[in-house]
Amino acid sequence: FETCPGRVLCKLPCSGEKEVDLAVQSAKAAFKIWSQMSGMERCRVMLEAARIIREQREEIATLETINNGKSIFEARVDIDISWQCLEYYAGLAGSLAGEHIQLPGGSFGYTRREPLGVCVGIGAWNYPFQIACWKSGPALACGNAMVFKPSPFTPISVVRLAEIFTEAGVPKGLFNVVQGGAATGQFLCQHPDVAKISFTGSVPTGMKIMEMAAKGIKPVTLELGGKSPLIIFSDADLENAVRGALLANFLTQGEVCCNGTRVFVERKILDTFTKEVVKRTQKIKIGDPLLEDTRMGALINRPHLNRVQGFIKQAKEQGAEVLCGGDLYVPDDPKLKNGYYMRPCVLGNCKDDMTCVKEEIFGPVMAILPFDTEEEVVERANATKFGLAGGVFTRDIQKAHRVVAALKAGMCFINNYNVSPVELPFGGYKSSGFGRENGRAAIEYYSQLKTVCVEMGDVESVF
Repeated sequence: FETCPGRVLCKLPCSGEKEVDLAVQSAKAAFKIWSQMSGMERCRVMLEAARIIREQREEIATLETINNGKSIFEARVDIDISWQCLEYYAGLAGSLAGEHIQLPGGSFGYTRREPLGVCVGIGAWNYPFQIACWKSGPALACGNAMVFKPSPFTPISVVRLAEIFTEAGVPKGLFNVVQGGAATGQFLCQHPDVAKISFTGSVPTGMKIMEMAAKGIKPVTLELGGKSPLIIFSDADLENAVRGALLANFLTQGEVCCNGTRVFVERKILDTFTKEVVKRTQKIKIGDPLLEDTRMGALINRPHLNRVQGFIKQAKEQGAEVLCGGDLYVPDDPKLKNGYYMRPCVLGNCKDDMTCVKEEIFGPVMAILPFDTEEEVVERANATKFGLAGGVFTRDIQKAHRVVAALKAGMCFINNYNVSPVELPFGGYKSSGFGRENGRAAIEYYSQLKTVCVEMGDVESVF
């Protein structure tokens, strides 16, 4: 393996309507077998898949780094989260159950938790392997089959996941991968034998998927964009808050939907905080993502790099000050000269109405904004169409809980940021989408309840 910046890594044919139908029919046949297995039988197969991923961690992480451009350091974390996700849902598979309800006269009712059928997963390019596990874990635990379409920018590592599921013993076709862009996604969403769609990506694409799903009355889970607030109070542990701000902005080259890119800092510590953040940002090692000490790799492609650069240019035109970074970066290694690298950027003198503060940039760009009171910052933090995440740094635990309770966001952090334990539900409010991934909550979105009412006496006729 070696990184190939700016060059074609491989070519894959797009799946057309015929290929999509073959994948769905294959998954449908596998579903008949998988859904009839006990939860414990499914558990054992999923645990085997998790074991294979854990044992092949280094190989898969390397594949993911080449696939996406993120540092090998981060890719390893993604792969660890992936096998942990499958382990977690393997554990839940054997515990899925309904309930028994006693009714008058010895009659009773009960509920059954049943799978939906063939589920579609549509992934994003920032966490290709991890997102596929986040979607397939609960889907398979509940007894469903899945057809997964990765982003055309990162098509490779999900194919390895499909091979791993097969090696682990799932029925042939239970986890199918189709490749392609919008047209392939449309064939999936409109297929009559698809029971549910789970999508991670942009708001405009999420809206289109929702429209297509509505025509078939298909349930959807949407994990969309964000412009999340990170609130730093003056009583916070400064060192911890600085680390949190860097984690909230520069993981995966800033290409993270829940990043806390609006950093609100209480005015009395604004200068101290800003100075330290800039100092630390300038020390971030950029370069070959396969090197152990690299902490920031390349952005996903040239158009996206140009788009991020455009946001920075517009920010300067609107009065923001570039405190560091924002320019293109050319590594010393000649083989990396065509890579899509830029220096992480910190913007000062930002105002709430600036485009860089209102719109999701999806790159390594942090906007710092001062605030004076708790009431003021909560109002400003919520003044956005998004609602994916939010963070608070303070030593005052009452204030911390008070503020996160007031934030209109689905995933909130106190004195940390961008941690994703698979045990906790993940998802957004408002335009950031709905439905939840991870945790027990995801089970609700990959299963349906059947109610059975049993009469133990004679039917009382009213006719």
